Amino acid sequence: MRLPRRWFNQVVEALLETGAAQAVKYVSANETIQATRIRYAGKVRRRAPIEIRITVGRPNYLARRFIKACRKAGEPFPVKRVQLRYPVRRGKP
Repeated sequence: MRLPRRWFNQVVEALLETGAAQAVKYVSANETIQATRIRYAGKVRRRAPIEIRITVGRPNYLARRFIKACRKAGEPFPVKRVQLRYPVRRGKP
């Protein structure tokens, strides 16, 4: 399946503009585009160049749960909004 370039642009722009750790675009029930910011020991190195890994393929477990919820709500595919996941903040409570 040939995917439009603008979907890749949406995912990468959403990742860079928001500071999220992961951005996912749901193309269909069986295909997603995922951009992940490369981190070291759970942190983004500030002085290092920006590294992004783009994955195209079948959805993982969390994505399948989200797709199931979208279908139940009647959301058509491709889903218009990019789903963002932020890094878990670890530290003293």
